[in-house]
Amino acid sequence: MKSFLISDSKDIVIGLRLAGIEGVLAESEEEMKKYFLKVTKDRNVRIIIVTEKVFETIKEEVLKLKKSGSSQLVVTIPGRGGFKDKDFIMKYIKESIGVKI
Repeated sequence: MKSFLISDSKDIVIGLRLAGIEGVLAESEEEMKKYFLKVTKDRNVRIIIVTEKVFETIKEEVLKLKKSGSSQLVVTIPGRGGFKDKDFIMKYIKESIGVKI
């Protein structure tokens, strides 16, 4: 089981690479979609890590994967400046399980 990172920040890519997690720097929407679709086809990758900006940019693709019943887990992490939306975690939980906490 592998994890893979798609980030809009070079610093985050380098930091997670030091922790042993492979990743790519995606600066445009096209790159973000391309890498996301590519990694969803790799059955060795079970955890897909995306930064908040990547998630917001390709949200439809991420939600499609979640609704498809795929066994791959998509995790959103903050960018360099932290989460922009302080209620992000609550919204994420609601989207994931349909319950407002």
